[in-house]
Amino acid sequence: MNRIQKVVRMQLTNRQTFLWVPLIVLGGAFGLSLAVYGILYSAGVTGAFYGGGAQAPLWYFAVIGAQALTMTFPFSQAMSVTRREFFLGTMLTAVLTAAMLAVIFVIGGLIETATGGWGLNGYFFAVGVIWESGPVLAGLFYFVLAMLFFVSGFWGATIFKRFGTLWLVVTLVAVAAVIVLALFAVTRMDAWPSVIDWFASIGFGGITLLVAGIAAVLAAIAFPTLRRTTP
Repeated sequence: MNRIQKVVRMQLTNRQTFLWVPLIVLGGAFGLSLAVYGILYSAGVTGAFYGGGAQAPLWYFAVIGAQALTMTFPFSQAMSVTRREFFLGTMLTAVLTAAMLAVIFVIGGLIETATGGWGLNGYFFAVGVIWESGPVLAGLFYFVLAMLFFVSGFWGATIFKRFGTLWLVVTLVAVAAVIVLALFAVTRMDAWPSVIDWFASIGFGGITLLVAGIAAVLAAIAFPTLRRTTP
């Protein structure tokens, strides 16, 4: 456990990657969204304002996941840390950072709803079905989504370090092709109503669990690749 904690401290040594840049991205997206809401509100536009700016720090977690491997893995091997300890310590760092982001989103959503959208009827954190399901489930959803992006970036970086750029691109193209083929098959079978009904039946809690499951599968695939990766 001490070595896993050592990896966490090593990852957090570069606070720019895990803390400051995500907070700057979040703060920037929030400020710009409020500015746009203010312009619309002052122009007399009525109705609730919603934007997609809250996605920005979540997408950035994919970059963090890639950097967490490429920037620190070689250094960790010089510290005599095993690949298993590096993997667990890095994932624990991601859990702590994703939890921090989720708490910020929940606090922001509570303030947002209490102030009527910052007095502008504009909503950045408390959007759609995510917030309608309650702040606890909303926070859990933001947490697992941030982890999914992080693990996706980490998984891609393990392929890059193990097999190189060519096979990383081939893998990403193959994944995209499988997704497109799945969409094509659903369309050809006229199964979209059934798919939508299934998502509706599992509810937002089920969707959150599904996202967590995908993140867990990607992490499980990334670990054996990391074990054969050279610094």
